[in-house]
Amino acid sequence: MTDTATTDAATEPAGELTPESFARTTEAILASVHGVIDGKPEAIKSALVCLLAEGHLLIEDVPGVGKTMLARALAASVDATVRRIQFTPDLLPGDVTGVSVFNPVEREFEFKRGAIFANIVIADEINRSSPKTQSALLEAMEERQVTVDGLTHRLPDPFLVVATQNPLEMEGTYALPEAQRDRFMMRISMGYPDARAEANMLRQREKVNPLDAVTPVVTAQRVLDLIAFARDVHVAPAIEDYAVALAHATRTNADLRLGASPRATLQLVRAAKVWAALEGRGFVIPDDITQQLAPVLAHRLIPSRSSGGARARSTADAITAILDRIAASVRVPIAARQ
Repeated sequence: MTDTATTDAATEPAGELTPESFARTTEAILASVHGVIDGKPEAIKSALVCLLAEGHLLIEDVPGVGKTMLARALAASVDATVRRIQFTPDLLPGDVTGVSVFNPVEREFEFKRGAIFANIVIADEINRSSPKTQSALLEAMEERQVTVDGLTHRLPDPFLVVATQNPLEMEGTYALPEAQRDRFMMRISMGYPDARAEANMLRQREKVNPLDAVTPVVTAQRVLDLIAFARDVHVAPAIEDYAVALAHATRTNADLRLGASPRATLQLVRAAKVWAALEGRGFVIPDDITQQLAPVLAHRLIPSRSSGGARARSTADAITAILDRIAASVRVPIAARQ
């Protein structure tokens, strides 16, 4: 576990947010992360959506494609407390949440905070620890607090968990419990870079680490302002009904054994609101919902039939195809586009 605190002042001035200042600030964050992660604009934007929608992000892919680098670049762009937890088989729940330790001087127990007490927590290779340790994150991710020895301790605001994991067929990994996966707002994959981006990486990182040049462009308080701004984006009742219809369709689809939870519906709308704000709109349209459908719902769904030894990537592709069919079958509220 490592603890990192940014020291440089953020560049965005204080004051009430306007659509222009929201766009300027979010563009600065995106540009800062782009300086480290080349050729992955969708993944970077999804990470920002999770931050501003008060969700949590799961990045799943093979080793070496930049999962941890993306998490660290986002964290370095925000002037806030950042902690990284390297999940290993011997990691204990108390290492994550904290423990009560007896103080012989005061002759009483005192709480020693764990690594979860930070604005941005990087849970690296989360599926290399046991399910018992993984479950230590459940309360923190849902209620933004931890309870140890009957005492509840609030976590700081904003609070974001960015977890990375390798595909399950790799050696030494444990499947995330369904309750854990449901608490991640989004799951994304990095994928291999194209030839141009990989060549640029070779040239840029031959002598320097691009993370060393990243300085904060926004404060933690400003992130809270951005969150509040996105929360005020208007969602028409027809759009809410559309999101509910899509979620309900996953629960009745014959190809799915487990559909989207009500939590997933709520997070789908929250993500769509942030996406609309990033697109410069003060209202959500149906395209915002469908744009977020696969990142928000796919990792929560379980196919009804086993693919007989197929790899995790094949399963993810199959679920995405099911979601595409569901989106095509649910009536779009055309009037809501106006």
